[in-house]
Amino acid sequence: NLKPVYDPQKLIFQRSFAWLDSANTELAQLVAANNFTLAGDIFYNNDLTKWRKAVNAYRLRLLINLSKKEADADLQVKQQFAAIVGDHSKYPLLESADDNLQYIFLHPTNDYPMNPSNFGFDALRYNTSATYISLLTAKNDPRVFVTAEPASALVTGGTSPTSFAAFIGANPGEDLGAMYAKANSGQYSLINRYHYYQTYTGEASIQIGYPEMLFNIAEAINRGWIAAGPLGDAETHYQAAIKASLAYYGIPLTGNVDVNFLQSGTPGVNATYNKYSVPFDYSTYYNQSSVKYSGNNANGLKQILEQKYVALFRHSGLEGYYQNRRTGIPVFTTGPGTGNGTRIAKRFQYFGSEITANPENYQSALQSQYGGQDDINATMWILQ
Repeated sequence: NLKPVYDPQKLIFQRSFAWLDSANTELAQLVAANNFTLAGDIFYNNDLTKWRKAVNAYRLRLLINLSKKEADADLQVKQQFAAIVGDHSKYPLLESADDNLQYIFLHPTNDYPMNPSNFGFDALRYNTSATYISLLTAKNDPRVFVTAEPASALVTGGTSPTSFAAFIGANPGEDLGAMYAKANSGQYSLINRYHYYQTYTGEASIQIGYPEMLFNIAEAINRGWIAAGPLGDAETHYQAAIKASLAYYGIPLTGNVDVNFLQSGTPGVNATYNKYSVPFDYSTYYNQSSVKYSGNNANGLKQILEQKYVALFRHSGLEGYYQNRRTGIPVFTTGPGTGNGTRIAKRFQYFGSEITANPENYQSALQSQYGGQDDINATMWILQ
């Protein structure tokens, strides 16, 4: 069929849920029969029980992304979510970071994208965004020390490199020329070049992660879809997710955070670093009003979504964007650098190959959804 009709988005989700449900069932049967051996699995080292957990965690992700459709009688979003979370034996879920579906980089076959060999090409190109940095510095969050560097101009001016005030992200909507000039003059924080360029294997790239799943369950409890999850109430899941994200970056709940910032040279080759040790206490961090879960209300939901966005940093593809598109949290600032009339696009356009090879069904899909226009700013079904 060289000219397929485009299925409605609702039908695609219904079919996806049916396939994921059958995948969970079939994986359980294969594990129970113990007569099937997987080979060449680069994610879970051929462990079907972990694949089963990932299937169910992914289904929770799709369901939470349908929060605007929670009342749809056909989709049964809340009921599906409750069924999965409420029956661990039938629907096992990720139990720790050890169950993350993640890509581990290998040298020399699959190098981490940022490594000593391309340091000289792009290490100064990646300044950070205020969207991310401000969520950390406003909460005195030590993850900023691992993922970013202090703005060099501020440090030269006397600001301590381990002060949260030394970390400044750029407004994503700023004119790109102005942003480039400010970044090169040290007014913005670069990503942490010690952390990201030190080796050829870097950090694992999480596709479906334990923290995200916990935040999704916390959100479902906050929204009233379920009364409790495997760990209890929304706050318990929220805290467990934050702790799992901190652990990913090697940050202890009590003790000192080792901080390394590049001073000169190339990481992994001839670099020198400025090293610091910053005290951290999780209880003190959590008991800040901006962090401590405020309950199953709008502010509590905002806290869950902000922490989830931080935990998704550089992981899980575009999930951070999809969350903003669905909830407006965190706020994405715009401006001349955004283009598109300073608007954040809501959807992708159809591929050019579809326009030329399947024009009738392409036009039909546009008419049924977007008034005939392949508009990146149109509101798709999932957001209505």
